[in-house]
Amino acid sequence: MLTLPSSHPVYLACGPTDLRKSIDALAALVQEGFGLNPFAPGLFVFCNRQRNKLKALLWDHNGFWLLYRRLERGTFSWPTGNEGTITVSGRELRWLLDGLALEQRHAHPSVQAQQVL
Repeated sequence: MLTLPSSHPVYLACGPTDLRKSIDALAALVQEGFGLNPFAPGLFVFCNRQRNKLKALLWDHNGFWLLYRRLERGTFSWPTGNEGTITVSGRELRWLLDGLALEQRHAHPSVQAQQVL
């Protein structure tokens, strides 16, 4: 399971992306297409047209990580749209990876406990 620090934003590339792209091409897409810095802390996630494959790009102090996930059955509930990104939390990314939609109406809300009762 992928675990990111909560301070790292997760950017989803809306719509389909050609996943034949390499690290350099995906980093160029982040920089040129989305106006974001691929070297900044954050995870950039891309999905193919069939919504059954993902690639994620992450800069780690001296190089890029390229993560790849392929579903054997089913599809990801990926945000539609042709351009741009949306920012989601690590929790919402886990929902997507588990096949759930981002709009979870039945999930327990996050609690910031201040003290023990």
